[in-house]
Amino acid sequence: MSVKPKKHLGQHFLKDENIAKKIADTLSLQDYQDVLEIGPGMGVLTKYLLEKHINVHVIELDSESVEYLKGHFLNLANRIYEADFLKCDLKSLFNDLPFAIIGNFPYNISSQIVFKTLEIRESVPEFSGMFQKEVAQRICAKEGSKTYGILSVLTQAYYRAEYLFTVPPSVFNPPPKVDSGVLKLTRKDNYKLPCDEKLFFKVVKTGFQQRRKTLRNSLKTFNLSDNLKANTIFGQRPEQLSVTQFIELTSLIEKDTNQ
Repeated sequence: MSVKPKKHLGQHFLKDENIAKKIADTLSLQDYQDVLEIGPGMGVLTKYLLEKHINVHVIELDSESVEYLKGHFLNLANRIYEADFLKCDLKSLFNDLPFAIIGNFPYNISSQIVFKTLEIRESVPEFSGMFQKEVAQRICAKEGSKTYGILSVLTQAYYRAEYLFTVPPSVFNPPPKVDSGVLKLTRKDNYKLPCDEKLFFKVVKTGFQQRRKTLRNSLKTFNLSDNLKANTIFGQRPEQLSVTQFIELTSLIEKDTNQ
């Protein structure tokens, strides 16, 4: 029995064993005992994770894949969760213990997977996975680049992002129309920001919603004082600011609105 890839779930099953092993080997396995694989399909990556000294858990929305995994990976037994990663209470699933995330992520929800991981960043010291190449490059992009945006800044505020390697369409069933890219996120040692973190998210998202405008114009809704808006940082466009400068900008706004 094999599982038929389902278009509505964005399934492209990896069939190259070498690439599956390479992705499994991206994890350092340090400072955590558990790893959660998202969307294992027929378990091509899962079997290489099971060779490591770690507790492997998998979360899969497709009931046909779940049946396949239960029949072929008896040692996973009670660690196969038929659920939607985006709606799951992961902290209670792991009793507030740290865990890594890994997967060959469905393209249609890959950005949402990163945003969800950022919400539970205190639980996730490490994250590796396969994305559409452009999305992986966007997450790892630096200031000044056209692809640098909300996803880049928010991710890199908390994690060190590394683009590892590119994967061609031919190693999937069915082949996607684009190349894929594997990246790794390693949480920074000091990942608590020295500013209001909710405000930081709001500043970054608002700034990039009108990325062609200067911050003086795109952040108008914050009702900032003329004195603050005279700061040279407000003459720049959001893609010109580094992650550190966005943190500094948030601190300036925080002080201004509290006066």
